[in-house]
Amino acid sequence: MRALYPGSFDPLTLGHLDLIERGASLFNELVIAVLQNPQKSPTFTLEKRIDQIREATSHLKHVEVIGFDGLTVRCATESKANLILRGLRAMSDFEYELQIAHTNWTLDPNVETVFLATAANHSFLSSSVVKEVARFGGNISHMVPKIVAQDLYRHFNSALYEVE
Repeated sequence: MRALYPGSFDPLTLGHLDLIERGASLFNELVIAVLQNPQKSPTFTLEKRIDQIREATSHLKHVEVIGFDGLTVRCATESKANLILRGLRAMSDFEYELQIAHTNWTLDPNVETVFLATAANHSFLSSSVVKEVARFGGNISHMVPKIVAQDLYRHFNSALYEVE
């Protein structure tokens, strides 16, 4: 079974990485699809986010990282994925994700959506929280992979914390 895990990953968090690792163990193949959303101004370019994810997932087999724009369900179909993997941190995520899953199903009933609950120790994480902490020089080493922490500190010119 081939699954697609879509997101903007701006930046990739340890919550995302946890879902990627679990997804890689559940599915034969996992495609991580990095969204290029023209309506947003991401911290990192699409290419940079893809590179960060490739480095953070280099220990995993059968994981592919691609960029995409447009409809997620179309990306799944083009990637020959029959499942879309989504993470849930809280009940508020569920309402939104269920609406998107239903919409995707109306667009292509051959693509199912599977939800995984985020590990409890990562349930507080969001990309926006990570960027806010990094912007003000806070420690993010427990929130993101090392490469992402280094890039965020560099981006925000914040050298208060060493990334080992």
